[in-house]
Amino acid sequence: MLEFLPEPMREPTVLAIPFFVTLLAIEWFAAAKLEHDEHALTADGAADSDPAGRPAQAPPGAYDARDARSSVSMGLVSIATSTFWKFLGLLLYSALFAYVAPWQLPADEWYTWVIAFIGVDFLFYWSHRVSHRVRLVWATHQAHHSSEYFNFATALRQKWNISAAVVMWIPLPLLGVPPALVFAAYSLNLVYQFWIHTERIGRLWAPFEFVFNTPSHHRVHHGCDPEYLDRNYGGVFIVWDRMFGTFAPEVRRPRYGLTKPVDTYNIVRLQTHEYAAIARDVRAASSWRSRLGYVFGPPGWTPRRSPDVVAAQCLPGRQPSASQIPDADRTQQ
Repeated sequence: MLEFLPEPMREPTVLAIPFFVTLLAIEWFAAAKLEHDEHALTADGAADSDPAGRPAQAPPGAYDARDARSSVSMGLVSIATSTFWKFLGLLLYSALFAYVAPWQLPADEWYTWVIAFIGVDFLFYWSHRVSHRVRLVWATHQAHHSSEYFNFATALRQKWNISAAVVMWIPLPLLGVPPALVFAAYSLNLVYQFWIHTERIGRLWAPFEFVFNTPSHHRVHHGCDPEYLDRNYGGVFIVWDRMFGTFAPEVRRPRYGLTKPVDTYNIVRLQTHEYAAIARDVRAASSWRSRLGYVFGPPGWTPRRSPDVVAAQCLPGRQPSASQIPDADRTQQ
C-alpha cells in the first residue's frame, strides 16, 4: 500500500533510530560533563530537601545509568510488542477500509497524508487522555511515567500494550484512510515526540509554542505537581489541549514520577505492576461498584477518597540507588 515509498520510510521509527541514539549519547555526555548526574549531586553536598521541605530532585538533565538502561530496554521490547498489536490492527483496519468505508483515499496523494497525520494526532490526544483517566488503560501507559528523570532515555520508555490506541484509531480507516498510512503517521508522531523529552531546551518562539508540543509543554505533562496533573496530552500539536481545556504552561520546574513508585529497574515489573495492583484492589473490594471503580475509574480512585485528593498529596517516593540520593515527590495520574 506504501510501495511508492523507500523501504525505511514505511516505518519512520526505524529510520530515526540512529538519530535517537546520537541525541541520547550527546545529552548523556553533557550531563556527565556538567556534573549533572546523581553521583555529582551527592559529592557536591547538595541539600537533602528543597525550600518546601520536600526531598531534593536530581539536577535538570541528569542521567542515572540503571534508569536509562531500563528505559532503553523497554523501548527495544516495545518494537516487538507494538508490531504484534499493529498486525492485529492492520487486519481490522483492512477489513473496515475494504468493506465498510464509504470511500477510499489514495495513499500517494499529499492530502491523504495530511488527513492521516492530523487525524492520528487528534485521536492520539484522546487516547492519551483516556490512558490517564481510566485505570485499566493507565496500566498500559504508566511505565512511560515511571522514571524520576526527564531526558531522551525517558522518551524510549515506551509501553508494550498499544491496544487502546489501536482501538482509538478505528475512525481513520472508516473515513477511508489507508490502514498502512495510519501506522506510518503514528510512527512519525512518535519520532516527533522524542525530542520533547528533555530539560536541556527551554521555551521556544511563542508562535511555535502556541501550536506545537514542545519540551516545556511536555515537562508539564510528566510533572507530579498538583497544578500539572492531567495536562498537555497532545502529541505533535498542543492546540488540542488549548481547545479542550487541558493545557497548562510551565511556571516552575516539575517533579517527575508516580504516586506509588515501584522501586525497581526490572522492566517486566515496571510494565506490569499496575495490573497486579488492580487485581488486588478488585479482590479486596466489597461491592461491584467498587470493583468497577478500581478498574474503570481514574487512577487513585477509592470508594472513600477521590483521585484528586490522592493526587494533591504528591507523595514522596524513592528509586533504589547505591548512592542513596533522596528523590522527588511522586504523583502522576
